[in-house]
Amino acid sequence: MTAEIFERTSSNNLTETLNFQPGLRVENSCSNCGSTELRINGLGGQYSQILIDSRPVFSSLAAVYGLEQLPVSMVDRIEVIRGGGSALFGANAIGGVVNVITKEPLRNSISVSNNTSVSDKNTWDVNTSFNGSFVSDDYKSGMYLFGMVRNRDSYDRNGDGYSELPQIDLETIGFRGYYKLSNYSKLSLEYHHIHEFRRGGDKLDRPPHEADIAEQLDHKIDGGGAQFDWNTPDYRHRLGLYTSAQKVRRDSYFGTQQNPDAYGNTKDMTFVGGGQYTTLFDHVIISPSEFTVGMEFTHNNLNDKILGYGRDFFQNTNIIGGYVQNEWNGEKYSLLLGARLDKHNLMNNAVFNPRANVRYSPIEAVGLRVSYSSGYRAPQAYDEDLHMDAVGGEVTIIEIDPDLKPEYSHSLSASADLYKNLGKWQTNLLVEGFYTILNDVFTLVQNGEDSQGNLLLLRRNDTGARFGGINFEFRATLPGVVDIQAGYTFQKSKYKYPFRWSDDENLPAQKKMFRSPDNYGYLTANFNITKNFDASLFCNYTGSMLVQHNAGYIDENTEKLTRDYLDLGIRFAYTFRLSGLFDIELNAGIKNLFDTFQKDIDRGPLKDSGYIYGPSMPRLYFFGIKLSL
Repeated sequence: MTAEIFERTSSNNLTETLNFQPGLRVENSCSNCGSTELRINGLGGQYSQILIDSRPVFSSLAAVYGLEQLPVSMVDRIEVIRGGGSALFGANAIGGVVNVITKEPLRNSISVSNNTSVSDKNTWDVNTSFNGSFVSDDYKSGMYLFGMVRNRDSYDRNGDGYSELPQIDLETIGFRGYYKLSNYSKLSLEYHHIHEFRRGGDKLDRPPHEADIAEQLDHKIDGGGAQFDWNTPDYRHRLGLYTSAQKVRRDSYFGTQQNPDAYGNTKDMTFVGGGQYTTLFDHVIISPSEFTVGMEFTHNNLNDKILGYGRDFFQNTNIIGGYVQNEWNGEKYSLLLGARLDKHNLMNNAVFNPRANVRYSPIEAVGLRVSYSSGYRAPQAYDEDLHMDAVGGEVTIIEIDPDLKPEYSHSLSASADLYKNLGKWQTNLLVEGFYTILNDVFTLVQNGEDSQGNLLLLRRNDTGARFGGINFEFRATLPGVVDIQAGYTFQKSKYKYPFRWSDDENLPAQKKMFRSPDNYGYLTANFNITKNFDASLFCNYTGSMLVQHNAGYIDENTEKLTRDYLDLGIRFAYTFRLSGLFDIELNAGIKNLFDTFQKDIDRGPLKDSGYIYGPSMPRLYFFGIKLSL
């Protein structure tokens, strides 16, 4: 995914962008604080691995709100791998990998842009960004600077005084640079700082402990890394050494009923270091091949405190892993075999995970592929464990079963990639089937209340789960005139045996997984009306799904099968080209044109903040300007 899709959909952050990929779906999981979750091929967000420049510094804490904190102004492209087909990435990437590649300097340029949107209820979202790319005359060094400021008002859909979308104030600044030590070696550096304040609930102009419901987060995030790359003149040997780190400091308030003891703070430190060596062989057994070997060490230190709830959670994780991979490439086929060996300090034994991928192209226009991967998840805290929902005037607190066992997975996928020219039209169709088995799957069940009346949820093992389905991706392009992309997913996510999440005997045990629709898809279409004027159409479709609804505003726990939703948007843009060097783009449009937003939202102080589904934004009117030099 490149900047082209960011602009066509008028996206300001990754939560708005990742829905435009087959098999991917981003949803809002909390109506108070707006936490988001990325699902790949039906698996929950904790199964998706998010990388920054190929490094796993995106910790569980950073993942709670991180997709909305990363502005597209810093992103060059997003690489998506559904499933775990490569040994180069961690074995906990069961659902898939989203690799956020930040922009690097290629030529001298400067751009400033603003995108402003407003809802029917006169709530505003203002995004302003700056980007500058600077390269030396001899191209031996360069630096890319980026920054963004965002201010969003809270949004109250039903007028009850309680927000459905939180207030957000966000500042991001950073750079990525390089220096070529020689013609065959390069040193790269990256740094970013994010400061975000978000507040949801009621009485947003008062301190949080004076509100009936308040979720308030103040994040300060500093991250960066260094990488050294070396290669021989013929590129037959390549070596990369890298280190990255990210520190997250979070001051929080998760409270109800004007509780003065619901303040907390969290400290999270992630460090990654490793190296990778690649060499090319002319012929190994059957064809030329590329051999890769590497090692990586990942450390995370997490301390989450809310002393008023008796919570002082400390977790220290260390993972040391090695991987080896060989890929044979031929004109009609390729074969990739690889494996990882990881030792996690919270697991007794090292974990061996093989990977295999076979491609066969009988003709140039047809590509057939089959892949297998295995993976695991350690018994540690994940993103949803570090967030507290408000339910029925209390909060929910997640505890980890001391006997929690690791989770193991096996994934298989097969695809057909077809290309065809129809006159001047260029078309491509991808059909991909996937199936994943999870053993000892992690589940959350109600586990009574604590001494303060807060609802306790226990993360424990269940027998297993199965995920299977088909992804379709279609693209049709008439160069210079129109470009159409569409994706659709049909899938099933089920527990192996019926699972009971609530202690309410009136609710039957369910095999079907919650918040996992059987159907979802997207469409984008860009029309070049004139050389300087273009129009875009974009939409997301979400099928019906089963969601949990906790008692509070309603009398008893229940489950609901939601309706399906279509979120449609349009955008128009005109570019004024001045003096051959200076461009000004004006754009405007509407997101969620039909205002398809959840209708049965809970009201008042007893609401269930986790009972939120469907499109994450109401109808928005937006306009923007971009100046480029």
